[in-house]
Amino acid sequence: MRIGVDATSRQNNRGYGRHARALLNALIPLDSGNHYTLFVDSVDAGDRMPPEAEVRLVSTDAPTAVATAANGHRSAMDMLRMSRAMSESGFDLLLFPTVYSYVPVFSRAKKIVMIHDVIAETYPQLTLPSLTARLFWKSKVALGRWQADAIVTVSDYSRKGILEHFKTPPERVFVVGEASDPVFRVLPDPQPTKRLLDIGITGSDRAVVYVGGFSPHKNLESLIKAFAKVVEHPSFADVKLVMVGEYQKEVFHSCYSSIKQLTAELGIASRVIFTGYLPDEELVVLLNLASVLVLPSLIEGFGLPAVEAAACGCPVIATTASPLPGLLGKGGIFINPANQEELDTALNRVLESETLRQQMRAAGLAAADELTWDAAARQMMSLIRQVTA
Repeated sequence: MRIGVDATSRQNNRGYGRHARALLNALIPLDSGNHYTLFVDSVDAGDRMPPEAEVRLVSTDAPTAVATAANGHRSAMDMLRMSRAMSESGFDLLLFPTVYSYVPVFSRAKKIVMIHDVIAETYPQLTLPSLTARLFWKSKVALGRWQADAIVTVSDYSRKGILEHFKTPPERVFVVGEASDPVFRVLPDPQPTKRLLDIGITGSDRAVVYVGGFSPHKNLESLIKAFAKVVEHPSFADVKLVMVGEYQKEVFHSCYSSIKQLTAELGIASRVIFTGYLPDEELVVLLNLASVLVLPSLIEGFGLPAVEAAACGCPVIATTASPLPGLLGKGGIFINPANQEELDTALNRVLESETLRQQMRAAGLAAADELTWDAAARQMMSLIRQVTA
């Protein structure tokens, strides 16, 4: 079979891009009986493409990963160019690894569209601040669902949200899981890189780490408040909060400025480090050095940073509004994101008890080891066969 793939989201450094890169890199070599054509709209997006795939560059005025910002949208002409390219005859199936980069296509090919979560539908004002952006998003998702022969999501938790929100027939919605990249692992002797040292991460102090974007639905005010309360205790005088994520060139809706201001208001600015984007090679070192990763989001479709942390032996505190309680089990402590006291207590417990951290470390490693991109690729291969049968 000939399979066309919208690979424009590979350039994105957030969850959509990480997922697309990892899934396609596992799927294409494994599914050697099919011919894959990856459509990209940026030379940068072609980096580290699976050598088994054909890559086609579609000329656009702005890459999808840049144009589809929280307060904007792709131009009609750019969408038309991508649509024309993917609508050409000869493809048996078209795969959109995320509805985020979906464009309508006019083809007899079967279509699989991935909807990672219903975050934008559940908290539209926190993710898409303008009415125009919300209307474009709603229209895009509606068209994607209408054209899809199968809808795929990343967890049973997200599948339940899709069924409830969109009233989609259950037989049209499937789950293809996620996993951490193999780079996330326990290092025998983790040492801070020069960049980590330059920003104040020496490995000698305990570190509470957050990894992700600064969108309001990430509930970072609760994390800042919990950290401020915990470090009032003299026994936590060495603890720092390290917040990893792009905040200068962020295309998604961000509340970074208010978060940074809150650290100043609470008198903890000197103990909070904003690293900006970190490449995986440095992030894995940080997670090996960290005492705990905290993901307090109001909702997560999967919660990949928590799984990556667990794969590095880092204990996790995460939201119950996610599949993480089922994925990580005793590798995490799971809190109601609307309950500040639960987060305060959990953070205090993990930081004060080395025994608890070791127990969570062992459980988290075992749980993360059960999740592999090979398994996700095989799930997608099975679905492709089912859709095209």
